[in-house]
Amino acid sequence: MHKIDYQQLLDNALKSVVKEALIYAQYNGLGDDAGFFITFKTRAPGVVLPDFLRIRYPDTMTIVLQYSYNNLNVSDKEFGVQLTFDGRPFFIRVPFSALVEFKDPSTEFMLSFHPRQKVAEQTTETPELPLEEKPGTVPDDKRVVSLDEFRKKKNLQ
Repeated sequence: MHKIDYQQLLDNALKSVVKEALIYAQYNGLGDDAGFFITFKTRAPGVVLPDFLRIRYPDTMTIVLQYSYNNLNVSDKEFGVQLTFDGRPFFIRVPFSALVEFKDPSTEFMLSFHPRQKVAEQTTETPELPLEEKPGTVPDDKRVVSLDEFRKKKNLQ
């Protein structure tokens, strides 16, 4: 018999509160004093983050949606937002499954989560390139088309 995972059920229900708050901010913005402090696992599956930030924050990162954010987009499973880091804009995407904490200090509201998903495997190996894209390799002759054949035909006409 399988046991009911109440912690997971509770986390899912509370993440819907975060989703609704973000949808509200997406369409209405945030008030002058309001702001969201969102902490998430940087290596969780589905997180899209510039490499320099993933290096700087190898486990968790907190972003602040308050005065300077753009293009907040919320879907059923994730949210994306454009934030400025080191003076440059970057778009990040965070699945709700990666959330660790959500705070709105203006209302003294805070939620904590217990992410259980495995961290995405990070590899330092270069992905295997197809033969024709590997530096210093010659592709199979059957894939090479000589332009000379087309030039000869064009010159004959």
